[in-house]
Amino acid sequence: MVRIKILFLIGFLGFAAVAFGQDRYAVYFKYKPQESFTLTNAGEFLTPKAIARRTREGINADSLDLPVSAKYIDQVQDKADYLLYSSKWMNALVLVTDESRKIEIEKLPFVDRVELVAKGFLVNPNARITYKLRVSTTLETCKEPKFNERLMAAESNSYDFQNQLIGIDKMHEEGFTGKGITIAVFDAGFPGVKNAAAFSHLFDGNKIIGQKDLVRPWNQEVFMDNQHGTNVLSLIAAYQPDKMIAGAYDSEYILAITEEVATEYRIEEFNWVRAAEYSDSLGADIINSSLGYWDFDDLAMNYSLEDLDGKTATITKGASIAAQKGILVVNSVGNYGGRGASSLVAPADAEGILAIGSVTQEGAVSGFSSRGPTGDGRIKPDLTAFGQAPVLVYANGAIGAGQGTSFSAPQITALAAGLWEARPEWTKDQLILNLIRSATKSEDPDNDLGYGIPNFLDAYYGEILAIEEIEKPEYRIFPNPLINSELSIQFGNGYQAYFELIDGSGRTFQSQVLIRSSIKENYQVDLGSIKPGLYLIRLREGGDFYQTKLLKK
Repeated sequence: MVRIKILFLIGFLGFAAVAFGQDRYAVYFKYKPQESFTLTNAGEFLTPKAIARRTREGINADSLDLPVSAKYIDQVQDKADYLLYSSKWMNALVLVTDESRKIEIEKLPFVDRVELVAKGFLVNPNARITYKLRVSTTLETCKEPKFNERLMAAESNSYDFQNQLIGIDKMHEEGFTGKGITIAVFDAGFPGVKNAAAFSHLFDGNKIIGQKDLVRPWNQEVFMDNQHGTNVLSLIAAYQPDKMIAGAYDSEYILAITEEVATEYRIEEFNWVRAAEYSDSLGADIINSSLGYWDFDDLAMNYSLEDLDGKTATITKGASIAAQKGILVVNSVGNYGGRGASSLVAPADAEGILAIGSVTQEGAVSGFSSRGPTGDGRIKPDLTAFGQAPVLVYANGAIGAGQGTSFSAPQITALAAGLWEARPEWTKDQLILNLIRSATKSEDPDNDLGYGIPNFLDAYYGEILAIEEIEKPEYRIFPNPLINSELSIQFGNGYQAYFELIDGSGRTFQSQVLIRSSIKENYQVDLGSIKPGLYLIRLREGGDFYQTKLLKK
């Protein structure tokens, strides 16, 4: 999120309160002994879809997939007021306690260290604590809907522009809408999603397969709090013809509240990691995170540029682990552009993920968009999309516009979902590579725009588009585009020719020897089994060679 610090009383958190002297800590354990689970029975703690992703990526379940030791939790819980959750990736337990009992926990032989991650805590509404809290918050710079409607009218801006910029319109024409892809969205809340027309298809089709509130674990739903998550989700999942159609409206979704709007502490990084673990276990393919961390309410928690090295911040470690599990993490690069060079936020510094910046309608970097490099010198952002004033959906169902890299990242998430549907054989790294190859600055990246603005057609057909056709006027294939199944080929002077059909990933999809009874006849080949798309055809007869592109409708 863009962070604008303000002070106010929490009116919407009616039960929010603080227990003085009780704070939130992360207890890290030295070991991870198991009594019930082993890596040979991964099906007991991972869903079939999570295991299928690991198979696609060529990775096996490892010790990070095993839960935190139950016996450690049992021994610690009597020294805590609340156990919030455990993190298997961090091998840690997040809990509420006071300073004296924190010292007792540190002395336990299996405890590695205990770190303060947040001051105070939001208690369960049933708790008998009545003090109200005056706190700081972080809000996205979304103007009021009426203002946005005037702004869009003045600029002739509609969702068509943001979709066309990265090829979402062409992706939909090809028939790809994110079907079969599971996307996790981490944010500050999703109010209005249950009622807005743009999201009704998610409920009608049972497309929300998981939800979790990490800020208040007792909540059973996430359709509350800050509308930032609603705005973000709309840029991936909205479907309201003539109003707003996003790129991946056919995907399945996992929604998680990880951002504690009222305060800014490192607990939110742990919330994020726990949400990533939850999403991984449900088989998420993509995580969209329009969140980032650099400065906190407790100045001692602040990160320096040197810390943004892809290895240090807790959230960055979590994002890297998710990437190693084959999940594509798409994260906003940050809205600290005015801070100067190297203004990105964690986890945008993680390796193996996509950090997304913002461009204006003219394609220039937005003034607020954070810049690289990372603390260890890598180029960031990776890609960019329109974040200056994209069309999105508000909690009340109105269509408006927002501003920030928070809103450029979900557009890339939607593009990636449709592309992965189109190329299910690609690994996560192959998906990233093809997105980068398709981008406008792929040959000349910089720390303002990264590799530039990606495009669906160039990513989808990249291998073929890079190949030059061999022009020979006497040879041709027809009809092209091919609508039915029978392709006619005018080629060569003999009675047989070798035929190859190559798909967009460079794989030979079909090969055979074509035969005809007269050189006056055209070769005929049945392509009824191939899916719509762009293909490369290669023909060879002795030393004669011809290659051309075929579009199958």
